[in-house]
Amino acid sequence: MIITRTPFRVSFAGGGSDLPSFYHRHEGCVLSTSINKYMYVTIHPSFNRAETVIKYSKTESVQDVHKIQHPIARQLLLDSGLDGVEVVSTADIVSGTGLSTSSAYTVGLIHAINAYKGKYWSQEKIARRACELEIEELGEPIGKQDQYGTAVGGLKFIRFLPDDTVTVEPVLLSRETQEKLNENLLLLQ
Repeated sequence: MIITRTPFRVSFAGGGSDLPSFYHRHEGCVLSTSINKYMYVTIHPSFNRAETVIKYSKTESVQDVHKIQHPIARQLLLDSGLDGVEVVSTADIVSGTGLSTSSAYTVGLIHAINAYKGKYWSQEKIARRACELEIEELGEPIGKQDQYGTAVGGLKFIRFLPDDTVTVEPVLLSRETQEKLNENLLLLQ
């Protein structure tokens, strides 16, 4: 059984500059941090190898991966050639909070599938693939901050360049400054 844990993210500034309509004209940037709330994704062989089971807010059990309703799970399983597995996701927070739950799911499932198949991808490659899937293939009207914010942990400065590349720079803080920041932030659900 493979279990991944992907953090959710909060952005402090720069929201909207991660959209192509902005960063194709001007460089976009976001100051973002991961938080201690997570999306967990597990993958293991299905008990009935003829079925693929996906459990999220619903449970789907199919014999043909093409029939999976969850678009992210369906596409990633098709791309990887996997079937006869059970994928279960659980989260510390509910979806729709604005903390990147769908992108954390995408990042976590990409990581889980790769680990299941014995592959290793860098955080940047996972983030880039999550963007390709959600934005280009599934046509979601979103930017890139969620995928990079969840794939690369910690406090970071993310740049979105006109050529569609993304750079991520960690923001290094002293332990004292980190503690002050943590003591002065409050996130309410």
